[in-house]
Amino acid sequence: MSEFDHTSLDDLIHSRLRLAIMAALAGVERADFSALKRQVNATDGNLGMHLRKLEEAGYIQADKQFQDRKPVTRYALTDTGKQAFAAYLDQLAAWLPKTRA
Repeated sequence: MSEFDHTSLDDLIHSRLRLAIMAALAGVERADFSALKRQVNATDGNLGMHLRKLEEAGYIQADKQFQDRKPVTRYALTDTGKQAFAAYLDQLAAWLPKTRA
């Protein structure tokens, strides 16, 4: 395996929008759909699809509740998601010194 084996990156996280979602959630305990939408600048449908993929992989969890009779969904990284994100960042960090002259 090459030092720069791009195939070893977690494809689920490596998508630009899913990477943005993971980074946004890594900085908070939890965030609701509207806050994530604003932070990552995504449409409802696109954000929903990527959140669903991360949830199906066990990287995030969704907590659905009603607030003032309106549905509110809050998302948080799971332990699995935190570990996967940390491993992804560690891999990128290991590459960076080798790419900077």
